[in-house]
Amino acid sequence: LAMVVIGIGDKPAIIALFLASLLPIVRNTYAGLCSVPASLLEAANGIGMTKWQRLRQVEIPNAWPVMLSGIRIATAINVGTAPLAFLIGASSYGELIFPGIYLNDFPTLILGAAATALFALILDTLLAALGRLLSPHLAR
Repeated sequence: LAMVVIGIGDKPAIIALFLASLLPIVRNTYAGLCSVPASLLEAANGIGMTKWQRLRQVEIPNAWPVMLSGIRIATAINVGTAPLAFLIGASSYGELIFPGIYLNDFPTLILGAAATALFALILDTLLAALGRLLSPHLAR
């Protein structure tokens, strides 16, 4: 739909990838915030925290692991679907994958697919490390 309004190229691809990443992030953020134990919320209210203080100091830190899971899922979705952006004129690893398919050029196809998979693994590893860094009490 963005192609009709914006045209072809990188902009509609970025918009599509952004929209695809919203669901897992919003859903996991909501789930994380809903999973904060009621006892913590009551304790925060009991010591006189405002709603913003409670959100910033109690709810978000406790919901962070679930929120980060949504970010990791969205990252995997985006990296996995980004090669499709080639089909609407955007630059991506699809420049290697789709010509490899069309021309039966197996090495080029594998190069594009392997680069995409490696990029996804690197980003997921970095996000997992970020989660351990920001939530050391949850590290195993």
